[in-house]
Amino acid sequence: MKKIAFLLLIFASFLFAAVNLNTASKEELQSLKGIGEAKAEAILEYRKEQNFTSIEDIKKVKGIGEKTFEEIKDSISVE
Repeated sequence: MKKIAFLLLIFASFLFAAVNLNTASKEELQSLKGIGEAKAEAILEYRKEQNFTSIEDIKKVKGIGEKTFEEIKDSISVE
């Protein structure tokens, strides 16, 4: 059941909107190309200290560089 719910969440995120870096859950972050559990946790840790003000801020997260940013930039947002 959890697997089905996770797949539906991923599918819905692709259909409706980009992943908001300031509100996304760990699972939503992991739906992004190149973002696994460790990077999703790093994003959540960064977010505890400060909100993202632009999508480029994700490059400030340890382990996320220009290559990863280029892969996900069209799938993320900051609100």
